[in-house]
Amino acid sequence: MYDKISHLAANGIPFLLISDFKAEKILVYTYDELVKEDIEFNFTPTARLEPTPLIKKPIDFRQYKIGFDKIIEHIKAGETYLLNYTCSTPVETPLTIKEIYHRAHAKFKLRFKDEFVCFSPERFIKIEGETISTYPMKGTIDAALPNAKERILHNEKEMAEHIMVVDLLRNDLGIVASNIKVESFRYIDHLYTGDKELLQVSSKITGRLPIGWQKNFGTIIASLLPAGSISGTPKKSTVEIIEEVEEHKRGFFTGIFGYFDGKDFDIAVMIRFIEKRGEQLIYKSGGGITLESSAIEEYQEMLHKIYIP
Repeated sequence: MYDKISHLAANGIPFLLISDFKAEKILVYTYDELVKEDIEFNFTPTARLEPTPLIKKPIDFRQYKIGFDKIIEHIKAGETYLLNYTCSTPVETPLTIKEIYHRAHAKFKLRFKDEFVCFSPERFIKIEGETISTYPMKGTIDAALPNAKERILHNEKEMAEHIMVVDLLRNDLGIVASNIKVESFRYIDHLYTGDKELLQVSSKITGRLPIGWQKNFGTIIASLLPAGSISGTPKKSTVEIIEEVEEHKRGFFTGIFGYFDGKDFDIAVMIRFIEKRGEQLIYKSGGGITLESSAIEEYQEMLHKIYIP
């Protein structure tokens, strides 16, 4: 499949790329194939509508803490320093997968048949000319809290977590590009969840790809996956721990989807994700765990991220 990706990119043929978390299942569709396969995507934010009703049935805190405590033990053993811990939450809404897709307001949206829908606020990489950029997001707070911006930017735990992700993604870009720079460090994005506003901390890292990168684009993608912001560091051992401690299979959740328009490429991380299992809708969400993390605060963050924007 990586050869097909490189072939399409080298010949300037537009396509949509979808990859699961571990890059074990990679799907590629040309524009004509998307309609036939009943797949929709949008990289242009749509108008905000009325909040969408969503009933959550999350795991209880005691169950969450079992996995959290295992992660802390792995951190103390030096096997990981930052791990993105995620959980599955059954949800109820009168909307179908297709209706959720059309109502959700997000930078990046994808509906894959009647199987899952994603409305992500997080760009993974963007390629314009020979410039490649990545945009890690780490650190979330309720905007309604007093001095929310100052609190999130000066929180030592959140600062340490963000620095680790930025360092990881700088190193990842260094595998495929040169002249790596952190152009913007810890700026604020505003996310609207329907019933509240969240502040999300992001950074921007750039590098320079070699001329003719399109011919090796499949190799570039393979080198960057899984996305560091939703796995952790060091990546290899952290992914192994994720498989041990998480009670669900991530599948396409925290994978990527991106569109090549014949010249440039834009790719998002698949967070804010609902999948359909039989007649049940499952919302997958989580957050980064470090040695300084509080179990109850991380549990609340996981719940805050269950929404249709």
